[in-house]
Amino acid sequence: MDELPLWITLAGLVVLLLVSAFFSISETALMALNRLRLRHLVREGHRSARRVQSLLDHTDKLLGTILLGNNLVNAAATALVTAMTIRLVGDNDWALLAATAAITFLILVFAEITPKIIGATFPEKIAMPASYALAPLLVLFRPVVWFVNLFVRSMLLLLRIPPGSREGSGHRLSTEELRTLVLEGGNFIPGKHRSILLNLFELEELSVDDVMIPRSRIEGIDLQQSRDEVLAQLRTCYHNKLPAYEGDISRTTGVLLVRKLLPSLTSSEFSLEALRATLSPPYFVPSGTPLFQQLQHFQDNRQRIGLVVDEYGEVQGLVTLEDIIEEIVGEVATRTTASVGRLHWSPDGTAIVDGSITLRDLNRRLSLELPLDGPKTLNGLLVERLEEIPDAPCCVRFDDVLVEVLHVDEHAVRSARVARIGANHTALAAT
Repeated sequence: MDELPLWITLAGLVVLLLVSAFFSISETALMALNRLRLRHLVREGHRSARRVQSLLDHTDKLLGTILLGNNLVNAAATALVTAMTIRLVGDNDWALLAATAAITFLILVFAEITPKIIGATFPEKIAMPASYALAPLLVLFRPVVWFVNLFVRSMLLLLRIPPGSREGSGHRLSTEELRTLVLEGGNFIPGKHRSILLNLFELEELSVDDVMIPRSRIEGIDLQQSRDEVLAQLRTCYHNKLPAYEGDISRTTGVLLVRKLLPSLTSSEFSLEALRATLSPPYFVPSGTPLFQQLQHFQDNRQRIGLVVDEYGEVQGLVTLEDIIEEIVGEVATRTTASVGRLHWSPDGTAIVDGSITLRDLNRRLSLELPLDGPKTLNGLLVERLEEIPDAPCCVRFDDVLVEVLHVDEHAVRSARVARIGANHTALAAT
């Protein structure tokens, strides 16, 4: 040591600190790397990504190599500073203590904390180039790492930890974790795409009861009506497919494709017998069927419309393929929905709604947050809150929403006026 110039010794210390910093920054970058993006890059044929993936597939060997190199370099730096101190000051206890504190400070700042912060901040930019140096070091240190790992595995066995096991192995993500990834990826995923992905996750939590058209709002053909009444209804209907029944919707005999009858609607050839001949068999859906499962059933059975029935076989509502698609992509404005089904806020900040409208539909169309964990319709929500069918107009508050009952018959609330708290709802204030 005495034969080496001081500047060479200092240069050697700087090199050792830089090598230690390289090991620290590489370790942090590799461990902080986004595994999902890494797999994507591997599938895209990125060579550096394949090399990094190969290193991470042998995490025990990789960490062994990094820690071995880091500890050797830090020990060498400490020995070098000790030798420099003895050479310059002599064998002085206080000088050696000061030198130890100085090298500890240098290692912490320049070889540990700062590199690790940089590695965690830019993991991909650092891990890819670092893999070029780590790959040959993994081969070079393999015998030493293997020998050290013999003791490591022995310690793991004593602690009853199977070597190579780890919680969450395979990086499988749950639905909630995927939902979080989509929410946090707001800067990279267009808003409409993010909304569709989130709706897909929610599809598992919904059933056909949440989106079906209630029984009272089903438009169908009563085959017990006269020919002229059926003909008039067909000429003014808004739908291409209509359930056909005998007196009661629960006695549905088939589904009518209105398009098949269009040529005969303007001629004398139309008859109820000809209509019955065109009916296709009805498709029934058990109440409570998960929405995603029903989507698959529609695909498997090549159906687009189904009647929801309860355990007694009574029809509770009607669900269509379009209803499920709207839950995924949002409301699809068609000519029929634009003409008869559109809800909007009036200039005074209120909206008139049908009592049988589903709460999910009402929330979606008016951007409300009415509770969805109970009744499915606005009428059901009002009756549950009032604990009776109201016999006179009244006003009910749900957090920041006011609902005024407008029309009631002996069975249910038929219409109501909705307003947000703070909006210009003069009509509600009067009640």
